[in-house]
Amino acid sequence: MDYATTSELVDALRTGQVSAVELLKRSVDRIEKSDPQINAVVVRDFERARQAAAAADAAIARGERRPLLGVPLTVKEAFNVAGLPTTWGIPGTDKIEVAEDAVLVGRLKAAGAIVIGKTNIAMHLADWQSSNPIFGTTNNPWDPARTPGGSSGGGAAALAAGYVSLEFGSDLAGSLRVPAHFCGVFAHKPSHGLVPMRGFAPPGTPALSVGSDIDLGVVGPMARSAGDLALALDVIGGPDDAEAVAYRLALPPARRSALQGFRVLALEAHPMLPTSNAVRSSLQHLVHGLERAGCRVGRASPLLPDLERIASLWGQLLWAVIGADMPAEAGGASHRDWVHADRERLGIAHQWRAFFREWDVILCPVMPTPAFPHDHREMEARRLEVDGKEIPYQDQAVWSSIATLTGLPATTIPIGRSEEGLPIGVQVIGPRLEDRTTIAFAQAVEREFGGFVPPPSYA
Repeated sequence: MDYATTSELVDALRTGQVSAVELLKRSVDRIEKSDPQINAVVVRDFERARQAAAAADAAIARGERRPLLGVPLTVKEAFNVAGLPTTWGIPGTDKIEVAEDAVLVGRLKAAGAIVIGKTNIAMHLADWQSSNPIFGTTNNPWDPARTPGGSSGGGAAALAAGYVSLEFGSDLAGSLRVPAHFCGVFAHKPSHGLVPMRGFAPPGTPALSVGSDIDLGVVGPMARSAGDLALALDVIGGPDDAEAVAYRLALPPARRSALQGFRVLALEAHPMLPTSNAVRSSLQHLVHGLERAGCRVGRASPLLPDLERIASLWGQLLWAVIGADMPAEAGGASHRDWVHADRERLGIAHQWRAFFREWDVILCPVMPTPAFPHDHREMEARRLEVDGKEIPYQDQAVWSSIATLTGLPATTIPIGRSEEGLPIGVQVIGPRLEDRTTIAFAQAVEREFGGFVPPPSYA
């Protein structure tokens, strides 16, 4: 039961194989036993969760059917949950009152989910590690000397350690995809704007008004199966209240359901940084399997937008987002600069539309290496070793920029392990608002080649 999928847990709850109270107890017991070593679930709400589990059992007994009724789960610390602190890891913010759930959290509760706590993050959500002065450092369940990724690292570690079957985080520079890759789980970065971000805001600031989602940023699910990503997206997707007056979510169906016939472009190298042999070898192994399964696989296309320009433009727009909340003397981007960059982004989005008329998905790495050892020095001083070559720490972001710049959906799937036994994932990038296609491809890969494997110490 500890490593059951969410769909399996929903079935077990509906058929009476397990109660919500029993399921919650298993999660709590596992957290209390293992989390001293991992430090993933840093804000706990077990007492209210017990009350919610009892209420869920009563609802199931009455015949109620909701998508996540009775399922325990966690969310990233950065989401507002009424009655719990939202700190983003910033000292001195833990006493700020939070009175209202984030939209995503409210939708999870309405679907019957039981939010048992919040998971650790990087301070300010600004690192591919999950460490901050309030809650400390989260360790990777595959190797505690290494990071689980960030900034949604606590959630990926909680999934890998078997605490819960669903977690929800955010992604601006790979913050869902990187932890999934480092911890061997699944994640989905939705198309930009597909899931409302209201209530995902720094402590003490407005929850963001309707329609004011962060440029480049998204919120979305992590899980141990691709099917659970689809289930979760159905629960949390759709316009916020004011826009729902006029709009309804109507995502197109997946282009295909079986691997045979999928048109796949595989990218193993990026012009701006080296990628380790461990990551490239795992991707190559998957590609060979896809070819045998009947996919049409290519390794180059004249329709592919300029990856180097994408990364550069992404960095410029990211700096505009980050710089907006920094002192004026720190610099940033003028509105004029942002408008010019946004116009160029629109041109690249048009190129992607032409590209995806010929291809269904792109396969590419998430990061240049598997999970790296903890390194909490100043970011500018950090270096990452890629097969003996040092690169600046911040250069790792270029792979995630491909999907982020124009708001494309990207599903991360586990595909293998390195010689050291560390997980390796790949991201599946698809056409904007065709999230069902990237998830369906991930499901087909999982059926054909397998997916999540528990870390040896937690199996």
